[in-house]
Amino acid sequence: MLIKANILIKARFVNLLISPFTTSSGLKERIDREKSFARQGKNALIRIKINNLTNFEMVKALYEASQAGVKIQMIVRGICCLVPGVKGFSENIEVISIVDRFLEHTRFMIFNNNNNNKVFISSADWMTRNLDNRVEVTCPIFQNDLKDEINHIFEIYWNDNVKSRVVNSKNKHRKTKSKTKHRSQQMMYEYYLNKIEKN
Repeated sequence: MLIKANILIKARFVNLLISPFTTSSGLKERIDREKSFARQGKNALIRIKINNLTNFEMVKALYEASQAGVKIQMIVRGICCLVPGVKGFSENIEVISIVDRFLEHTRFMIFNNNNNNKVFISSADWMTRNLDNRVEVTCPIFQNDLKDEINHIFEIYWNDNVKSRVVNSKNKHRKTKSKTKHRSQQMMYEYYLNKIEKN
């Protein structure tokens, strides 16, 4: 029955990644592509915003990407089983966590793809229960202005220096070079308020 379901999923969905069938393999395939670009000396960058990272296979794939020279920036609100910043192992990975007034629940991934961004939004965290034991959907974004918007949103979150913490053994609040306070949730509110007012 599972085999028939798996064949059906692959036959019907060309662009969507569907758990528990193709999400894990599809994400790892895109991580491997970034590894290939890095080894060729091309631009390789992965940006991820999720709630939790506990799946061993995904952690392993990110470690291997880091070792291949892929720069990885992650915003993981809750549990993170990956250890970033270890020399020779995960030194190309940075992870921050943002916990503020509002619930951070958006999940998206940006694969640089040698400056031809592949952008996805998703219902799935990178946990075994989401990748292997539930029905979840990861959807590609094809419209360029929406891809640019998601990249901009990541930048807003990534520059947070008020409510963000560096994920490591100390989990201290993050300091950036900017002397201006960047509270990402407030900036996101203002960003979308301005978009609404312009329309």
